[in-house]
Amino acid sequence: MYFTDAGIEELDDRRGDEQVTLAWLAERLRDFVDLNPEFETAVDRLASWLARIDIDGDADAEPADAAEPADEE
Repeated sequence: MYFTDAGIEELDDRRGDEQVTLAWLAERLRDFVDLNPEFETAVDRLASWLARIDIDGDADAEPADAAEPADEE
C-alpha cells in the first residue's frame, strides 16, 4: 500500500458498505473542487477516468486527454 492510499483505506473502512449514485459522487467532487481549486485538474482527470472505464475497455489506461497539454503558440 502506498502512503497516498491512506485516504482510500479510510474511505473504504468508514463508508465501504454504503451505496451512492454517481450523481451524488459528482456533486461531492464539485464541492471538493470548490473548496480546493488547486485539485481541479486531478479531480477532473479522476472523473474522466471513471466515466470512461467501460468505454475504453481498459481500467488501467489513462484517458486520452490525461496527458499534459501541448504548448500552444
